[in-house]
Amino acid sequence: MDTLASIFSHSSLSPSVIIPNGGPTLSYPGLHGHVKIFQYQLIESFDLKPQEVISIVLPNSLEFTVSFLAITLLRNIAAPLNPGYTENEFKFYFEDSKCKLVILPTGWVQQNKPAVKAARHFNIEILEMNWDDSTKSIKTYFQNKSTLVNNEKHHSYPLDVALLLHTSGTTGRPKGVPLTHKNITTTMKNIGNTYKLTPDDRTLLVMPLFHVHGLIGGMLSTLLSGGTVVIPPKFSATTFWKDFLENECTWYTAVPTIHQILLRHPPPSGGAPKLRFIRSCSSSLAPNILFELEKTFNAPVLEAYAMTEAAHQMTSNPLPPLRHKPGSVGISQGVQITILNESGKHVEEGEVCVKGSNITLGYLNNVSANQSSFTKDGWFRTGDQGKFDEEGYLFLTGRIKELINRGGEKISPLELDSILLSHPAVSEAVSFAVPDDIYGQEVHAAIVFKQGQKVTEQDLQIFCGNKIAKFKIPKKIYFIDMMPKTATGKIQRKNISEKLFKPDKIKANL
Repeated sequence: MDTLASIFSHSSLSPSVIIPNGGPTLSYPGLHGHVKIFQYQLIESFDLKPQEVISIVLPNSLEFTVSFLAITLLRNIAAPLNPGYTENEFKFYFEDSKCKLVILPTGWVQQNKPAVKAARHFNIEILEMNWDDSTKSIKTYFQNKSTLVNNEKHHSYPLDVALLLHTSGTTGRPKGVPLTHKNITTTMKNIGNTYKLTPDDRTLLVMPLFHVHGLIGGMLSTLLSGGTVVIPPKFSATTFWKDFLENECTWYTAVPTIHQILLRHPPPSGGAPKLRFIRSCSSSLAPNILFELEKTFNAPVLEAYAMTEAAHQMTSNPLPPLRHKPGSVGISQGVQITILNESGKHVEEGEVCVKGSNITLGYLNNVSANQSSFTKDGWFRTGDQGKFDEEGYLFLTGRIKELINRGGEKISPLELDSILLSHPAVSEAVSFAVPDDIYGQEVHAAIVFKQGQKVTEQDLQIFCGNKIAKFKIPKKIYFIDMMPKTATGKIQRKNISEKLFKPDKIKANL
């Protein structure tokens, strides 16, 4: 079965979802029951047609899990969004996806949160929901309730789009990535096979569910295996090991940033976790961090390579007794991988390109991006440069596209340039990535002021903060008199970064 309904096709006796610290624990039949009740409420209350988009703006929670499964199994498209987005960001995503309904935490309408303002701007219907512990059920509250009722029976199909996420691109405009049930279930199966997941496995979810890493890599793959997902509302280093130990978890997946934080917050003495493995993905893991993790937690650390367009995982280092190599993202996991040059010829080192049932069929309403991202014979160009070693392990050697990867968050530098240039005092602006010990990459920017104009770094950061999410705001802004350019007048971000970013100087000033 190549739809998300396959989650409920096995006979696992394990709990499906545990909300730690006094929250509910649901069996698989229990979870399925809440999903069906919520589906009924959606059908009876809103005029939703198959393949229309419903945006989920919820924290990691049982409510997110239930609403996501209910939406996708009704043949609708779930579009999870970061609750921390600004009003303008929500407006873009709502408009680009042609969203018909927004699901929010209870209380957000009264608080007039940015997502509410954006939804009202487009007259999009709103549903608030929360778990009611007294009734052991999910309570829903409708705004702008539809007078139309759609009683059409819904049944999802493998090629139905189930998930719509956006990924930043080199054009600056985030690109919509539709993923079908088949795309997603292919990756779920691949991940289960890679790590030999069973109903005995339990994972503590620390990655956000509005990303493929948390959603598919952590939650859905575990549910397909019949295992248990422990879902705290967000990552907390101070409660991680308590939740991990109390719920008898066996593995977790995270970005390198979180691994490094956990190294600084080890388990309590006498409470060493029984980790079967640790998974790292979404950003490059330094070999020294890998070694330190393995020494500290006595478990293999397996680095993987993933993209939104591939419904997450493409490669991973394998479990022992097979080798896992520091600095490598591992071997292909159910996906075809090759290395091509600009003209599409196979080379030893070049652009990593992939094929498989997990790959999106194309970007949403973006012909130019599809033409540039897919070769004539169907290979998807990842934008990453890499090469294989003699044993077939993939090593990434650079980034062809200019996205900034901050702890797994992909940030378009052109989006930041545009926002900085909209400030009345700014004449020229270039944002770029710099190396960072915690996040892998951090955001910096260079500014040339208009004649007679001047503002502070803090002023510009506040200005950006009113337009974009906090993680995108440049950590440091350089004020320069002239922007370095090539002989043809082009600005090269890498060159500017090398000229301006002096880590030793910055550390000395801290």
